[in-house]
Amino acid sequence: MAGEAIIDVVPEGDGVYLARPGGSPLNVAVGLARLGQPTALAGRLSADPFGTVFRQHLRQSGVDLRHVLTAPEPSTIALVELSAGQARYEFSAGGSDFQWTDAELSFLPAGAAAVHFGSLASWLPPGDAALGTAIRRLRASGEVLISYDPNVRPALQPEPDAAREQVERSVALAHVVKASTEDVRYLYGPVDLEAVAERWLDLGAGLVVVTAGADGATAWTKPGAIVRRPVYPAAVADTVGAGDALTSGLLDALARREALRPAAILSGLDAGELAQILDEANLVAGLTCARPGANPPWRAEVMAATAD
Repeated sequence: MAGEAIIDVVPEGDGVYLARPGGSPLNVAVGLARLGQPTALAGRLSADPFGTVFRQHLRQSGVDLRHVLTAPEPSTIALVELSAGQARYEFSAGGSDFQWTDAELSFLPAGAAAVHFGSLASWLPPGDAALGTAIRRLRASGEVLISYDPNVRPALQPEPDAAREQVERSVALAHVVKASTEDVRYLYGPVDLEAVAERWLDLGAGLVVVTAGADGATAWTKPGAIVRRPVYPAAVADTVGAGDALTSGLLDALARREALRPAAILSGLDAGELAQILDEANLVAGLTCARPGANPPWRAEVMAATAD
């Protein structure tokens, strides 16, 4: 995983707020590690107290920290606003997560079979340029599977046209793209989701997955398969980290089928197998939604849920 770690400050009621470690790439790394996949985070974590919280959270979840840099800038903080369980975010500026340099990312891929990137670090300057250069190099090698989630934030990307250009540059570098309907609607307006998926496939992706909250997820493949699957039925505490958990579940399901390879994705997955993969990803997301915050399940919890 390459990208940011963010402290989510979540309202608990009566003027009380709870600070939790989050950030999309960090959440995906935590989710994958808890599912039993060997996972490392390429991150710039501050030396401030919140940086210590991130490191403890990552270690406790089994994430490898060998590629985490200690940065002089402060940690990034997001104020989370919840409405009917749905999360909205306001971010602090100038955090350590967005200052990547080419030299700091020269180690990639460091033996990794797959690299996931995206979210704020992929489109906030000045570090977005260095991250884009590193991912472009990996895509050109043809040896590393690249996964991408734009995780659009209108408050930080106030111009949809500019945001769309940023996102499409990264889509062109990825084999697997996961986005939400909210991402797509902000970037493209009231267009057909299938048309956007086909555009992203034409740009270079081999698998596009778009989530639609309670309406489940849809996947499109390069050969033309379309698979729609419902959400996992679970009582929802909130949706914080749900999309990241789904990404973790998606990458885990691909890895367990030995399909976490560029060739496997670009040649197209069997529709029946892809339906199973989406079901497993939706299960991971559903278990995360059933409890507060970005707290993805461990493998044992997933196994217990499938045994019910």
